[in-house]
Amino acid sequence: MDTQGHLQPQHHREFLDRFVEACRADERAVAAFLGGSYGRGAADAYSDLDLYLVTSDGTHDDFFAGREAFVRRLGEVVFLETFGSAVTLFFIFADGTEGELRIGRESLLHQLHSGPYTVLLDRNGILAGAVFTEPGSDPAEQRETLRRQVVWFWHELSHFITAMGRGQYWWAYGQIEALRLVCVNLARLRHNFNDPDVGTEPFFKVERALPEEQLAPLLATICPMEPDAMLPAALVIVRFYQELAPPLARAHGIAYPAGLERVMLDRLEKLRAPR
Repeated sequence: MDTQGHLQPQHHREFLDRFVEACRADERAVAAFLGGSYGRGAADAYSDLDLYLVTSDGTHDDFFAGREAFVRRLGEVVFLETFGSAVTLFFIFADGTEGELRIGRESLLHQLHSGPYTVLLDRNGILAGAVFTEPGSDPAEQRETLRRQVVWFWHELSHFITAMGRGQYWWAYGQIEALRLVCVNLARLRHNFNDPDVGTEPFFKVERALPEEQLAPLLATICPMEPDAMLPAALVIVRFYQELAPPLARAHGIAYPAGLERVMLDRLEKLRAPR
């Protein structure tokens, strides 16, 4: 398939040419394709490359063992990491090309990707008509994610109160961010309980995950690192949380920690009281 119409920056076109040439030159590679925004035909000047390479079953382990050498043949690498992933290499090249390469074996092709894709190489026709369905989040895992977020909020608020009480304002400011992150996760879950990106990086592509106006109340919590600004910001975050967490907990059969809430709100009120 001609990918040129999908690729905007010149360095991406050149990189894809090198990648496809390297795949063709290596008989172990039976197929390769693009996913992500390029696969959807929605790439822009800031898009990275989500590359997928499929090996034959018998050569997979050998290719995987030398995967870093394969990537280094594509240009001058300035960043190459796995971050513990068993299938993915994250890369940045000196020309600014950034992305990730996922490597899988032919027999497990459908476990390698989800969503639309653009074919780059297909020696044996394994991608002809292949459909990679979007995975649904595991309901039990997502429910546990919600439970942790609902309870963890009060733990983070406890740290905020302690930090403020001690006059440790750098720590307190960090806790405001931690509280805000919980609220963004809850907003994403309320909008789409199957959202796969809820977790440690809730701001990741958040504009695509839910309407921005749903986060508008949190704008007031972006404040100077000053006690008279941070305490009101924390109160706004608490109100935002209270609007989301109890209904979400009820809807998904999770016991809301009302006793914990009372304890933390009492501590927060004492912090607000003039000394």
